[in-house]
Amino acid sequence: MHTKCYTLVLVRDEHKVLLGYKKRGFGQGKWNGFGGKVEIGETIVEAAIRELEEESGIAVLKEDLERIGILTFQFMDDPETLMEVHVFSTFVFQGDPHESDEMDPKWFLFEEVPFGNMWADDKIWFPLFRQNKKFIGNFVFKDSDTILEQHLDVVCDLPL
Repeated sequence: MHTKCYTLVLVRDEHKVLLGYKKRGFGQGKWNGFGGKVEIGETIVEAAIRELEEESGIAVLKEDLERIGILTFQFMDDPETLMEVHVFSTFVFQGDPHESDEMDPKWFLFEEVPFGNMWADDKIWFPLFRQNKKFIGNFVFKDSDTILEQHLDVVCDLPL
């Protein structure tokens, strides 16, 4: 089994969340938070900061990122690879979101989050994010829309 490490950053305030419409690559055509692969020589937090800025044009300081979850994904078209996604949340950022080559950002009220055009697992863990709870989850996908197995726990602390 081979594990690849990724980040996901959700920028929010009390009433809304910033999502990006994925224009190309993995997840194309879906709304998602901002993130991507952790590069060699880069910490998880550094990757989260870099990906957020590359994809949305906004900057965040490491002290303003809160690590809120770890999600592991396995896809049946590549069952030997696990995607370990470190999920972060922030209320504080600098700059105005703007479109990049990869993502088109848009603010959504929490009541209007487009779960029908997001990854199938998002509607399962997203309420925990909204409630400021920490979580660890595992999801096995048949394809990009079908979850075969799932497990999600609320935790007090996340492992390092």
